[in-house]
Parts: sequence; structure tokens; C-alpha cells
Amino acid sequence: MFNLVVLIDLKKAFDTVDHQILLKKLELYGIKGQALSFLESYLSNRNQKCQIQGSVSSEKLIKCGVPQGYILGPLFFLLYINDLPQCLDKTKPRLFADDTNLTVSGNSITDLETAVNSDLEKLRKWLIANKLSLNVAKTEFMLIGSKQMIKNISNLQLNVKIENESIKQVYESKTLGVTIDQHLSWKTNTENICKKITSGISALR
Repeated sequence: MFNLVVLIDLKKAFDTVDHQILLKKLELYGIKGQALSFLESYLSNRNQKCQIQGSVSSEKLIKCGVPQGYILGPLFFLLYINDLPQCLDKTKPRLFADDTNLTVSGNSITDLETAVNSDLEKLRKWLIANKLSLNVAKTEFMLIGSKQMIKNISNLQLNVKIENESIKQVYESKTLGVTIDQHLSWKTNTENICKKITSGISALR
């Protein structure tokens, strides 16, 4: 059995949430009446300005994005992407705020490639409909398996892509603060933890 994970990276995910789409989804989830009006007021008529070396820009009305630094920001985003898994039928999505991973298993490399490319196309359409953007340059995929299994297929090239743009294959990656490698050995992650502990102990001396 072959396994593959796609590590999705969204462009400025929290800053591009469309307010009207979010409010429609909140209503579908049962938030109505005064509660919905309150949340609409919370999101509306927000302005921002920039300050660079003492110079301040004029105010601009914010028409998208969720306020960050508050508990409602991540909660709004989770509700915004809550229906994403419904558009995928060949991979298993793992959602944690703006960190989204797609995993798939198959009996052959061809099965993996077909399944993941099919769902990536569906993901692309969902992102367009919800006014979010994929950062293809930072999106990665990784084959996961034993050293022997990976060695046996090392001469095969996987073509994982979205909208004709190839996604980079990696052999280890950091997700949710944990470094995983294609053999799930946890070697790099353990080494990083040991370095942090050593550094912390040295600081106490």
C-alpha cells in the first residue's frame, strides 16, 4: 500500500475571507437573527492604515479578512472552510485552521497520482468559489513509506499538479510545529527538540 500527503499552503488565508460568503455560511450553520446581525456588524466598517517611518497612510475600508488576535478570527476561518471536505471524494483532508493536508492511499503510484490530481482540481474550484488562493510555490507533497518501499519506486516520477502547475516533492516537511519525513522516522524532529532542550539548559547555567 502506497501513501501520499499533500501539504496545502493558502495565500494570506485569514486576510482573504469574503465577508458575504462567511455570513451566508454562518446562516446555513444556524446563526440567524440578532446573533447574525451582531457578527455582521463586527465584521463591517473596519478600516486600517499603515505607518512607515512616521508617515501614515489614509484609511482604507476592509472588505475581506477576519480580525486577527482575537478568538473569533480562527473560529470564523474554521467555519469558512468547514464545507471544504465535502468537495473531495478520493483523498482524506485534515484541517487545522489554515493548515490543510490531503492524504491518500493506493495500491500503485498511478492510483495515488490519479486520485490526488482529481481532488486537487476539485480543491481549486472550491477555492475559486470561496475567493481563496493556493500558494503553489509553498504547497508540497510527500510519499510516505518504508525505506525499502521508497527505494523500489525511486526511479518513478510522480506528477502531482494543480491547474497545470507542478507541486514540489519533498522528503521532509514541518507541519503544525512537527517535522515529518517520508519514512516517519521522527529523526529530524527528535534532533530539533534535543537542540532546543540543550539550548534551554545552557541558558539556565
